[in-house]
Amino acid sequence: MKKILILSTALSSLAFAAQADVTVMSWGGAYGEAQTEAHVKPWSAATGNAAIMTDSDNPAPAIKAMVEAGNVTVDVASVEYADAIRLCDEGVLEPIDAAALPAGADGTPAADDFLAGAVTECGVSTDIWSNVFAYDTTKFPEGPKTAADFFDLEKFPGKRGLKKGAKAVLEFALLGDGVPAAEVYAVLDTPEGVDRAFAKLDTIKSEVVWWEAGAQPPQLLADGEVAMSTAYNGRIFAAVVNEGKPFQIVWDGQIYENEMYVVPKGAPNKDLAMEFIKYATSTEGLRAQATQISYGPARKSSMKEELIFKDGKTVMAPHLPTAPENLGNALETSSTFWVDHDAELNERFQAWLAQ
Repeated sequence: MKKILILSTALSSLAFAAQADVTVMSWGGAYGEAQTEAHVKPWSAATGNAAIMTDSDNPAPAIKAMVEAGNVTVDVASVEYADAIRLCDEGVLEPIDAAALPAGADGTPAADDFLAGAVTECGVSTDIWSNVFAYDTTKFPEGPKTAADFFDLEKFPGKRGLKKGAKAVLEFALLGDGVPAAEVYAVLDTPEGVDRAFAKLDTIKSEVVWWEAGAQPPQLLADGEVAMSTAYNGRIFAAVVNEGKPFQIVWDGQIYENEMYVVPKGAPNKDLAMEFIKYATSTEGLRAQATQISYGPARKSSMKEELIFKDGKTVMAPHLPTAPENLGNALETSSTFWVDHDAELNERFQAWLAQ
């Protein structure tokens, strides 16, 4: 039996990964568990290929370092949409034949079944996830309702959790400053707009606890270290449903995007990696993941039947970023913007942090 090792590990753990025949890198936590249950275990049962899942804070830098070093030990990685575009442009990823992706379970060709933008030259969407903010209802029984409330320390006192990076944070700052979602990137594409975003962040900087890994925001809320925090919506959902935490998501100002499976250039088991992606991003593969964590499927056919959480009772639709009621003031991440501006805005962000 040929092994496939599904890895989501930091570079420090790659010595272990190198011992496996095939390696896939993902994000760990509730998300890694969801992919294990929805993709890894069923794929193993269907094909006879062994599979294991470990953790990573962010697979994109790790696979880029491997490709540049000429020592690729990963075959599949789960990366953010902008990273999939950027790494593809940089020649770090293998192209994926969109025509080879399976049709939907209802017979709809893949090209028509996937949502717009869900298949790119080098990536296939595994789900649509969202940056949101959440709060502890025991601290704010009549809690915040808008992105602006996140920045209102007088009305809602307490520490704030924010991701330590420019992406999604700068957009959220502009949304919190009253910029309509449809205008955020036009504003952020100007020097004045960037200044405006940082000026808004200045208003809460002294009260911010910075986080870097997706598992941190629920823990910061649970430990009382912050009163509210930005977070990946699936992590908050998991904390509420699986652990009974008193957290509430605020969907106003959510920033959503596709997560992508990609294959690093020079993957040692490229053909098997492509087969894994086809299986995982099929109608049933995407549907199965959406019953494990509250991220929306990227195929229309995956949503034709009611999605129920693995507890057998929680209807998933209201908890998905793509639910109509959650899209009132939502912003779709612009991968084009971040491919063009990631380096300069993160440099400025780091300088601002040090001030």
